[in-house]
Amino acid sequence: MANNNFIDYVKITCRSGKGGAGSHHFFRAKGLPNGGPDGGDGGRGGHIILEGNSQLWTLLHLQYRKHLFAQDGEGGGENLRTGAQGEDIVIQVPLGTVARDAETGEVKLEITEHGQRLILTPGGRGGLGNDHFKSATNQAPQYAQPGGPAIEEQVILELKLLADVGLVGFPNAGKSTLLSVVSAAKPKIADYAFTTLVPNLGVVAYRDYQSFVMADIPGIIEGAAEGKGLGTRFLRHIERNSMLLFMISCDSLDVAAEYRILLSELEQHNPELLDKKRLLAITKSDMLDEELEAELLASLPADMPPTIFISSLTNKNIQPLKDMIWKALHE
Repeated sequence: MANNNFIDYVKITCRSGKGGAGSHHFFRAKGLPNGGPDGGDGGRGGHIILEGNSQLWTLLHLQYRKHLFAQDGEGGGENLRTGAQGEDIVIQVPLGTVARDAETGEVKLEITEHGQRLILTPGGRGGLGNDHFKSATNQAPQYAQPGGPAIEEQVILELKLLADVGLVGFPNAGKSTLLSVVSAAKPKIADYAFTTLVPNLGVVAYRDYQSFVMADIPGIIEGAAEGKGLGTRFLRHIERNSMLLFMISCDSLDVAAEYRILLSELEQHNPELLDKKRLLAITKSDMLDEELEAELLASLPADMPPTIFISSLTNKNIQPLKDMIWKALHE
């Protein structure tokens, strides 16, 4: 996904169609000047509908489509003729899209499956014709029901990528390099901080033609919850991951301290993230010999998650890392 093509947040104005009015027509024919009511019902106004599409990975196609106006329903006619329904607007969105009310922040719906269709903004109901209101005491009702009003609202669409494993770490911890090694994803890689500016997804091939999905998000720094660096804007993309893989470079001055900083930033963003399974990968460990690894491992507190030393440069322990991830995903 190109940086300038990845859009995970859009604000749009939606207006559904208003319902058509019911008819208050009376049947008239030669020799029958005072026929009974035969007014038809009005048509429903058009809905605005979201539909899941597994082939989409961004909300880019909605970035410049800020107004969605559905068609109004038509009024009912004579001879119990029902008015035509207003045409619905169906918007394709990536899986993991959440729709919120722009004013209250309340979640309206979530799209999680391919082909799933949910009504975002419902159209107004069609009004009933006067035929519905006839009775023994009122055989010629002079009224019909008006159509339901249109609904106009501002909606925020947010994308939360659906992945099995979320990579968490400081900038330059080796997250993008790992993703490029274990999958066909081609994230930008360089030796300076914040080379990853948007999330990247990769499908990781495993044994016996099985696979899992890994998500790399921009690096977190201390104070991200207060907006430092890239802030926590992209942390929504790991809210739905089954587990988190923390990645810390072996040249860190204090691995345990970095881990706790990362954990603290996650907790400030969403405490529920701490309920996810966690693994720790100490990266760039081709620079370490067995003695240094043992020394570093012994220095880690007992409450650290299961830990493995890896090197994406030399493929050191890449397969054992996959095994650990697969086991954690299927426990």
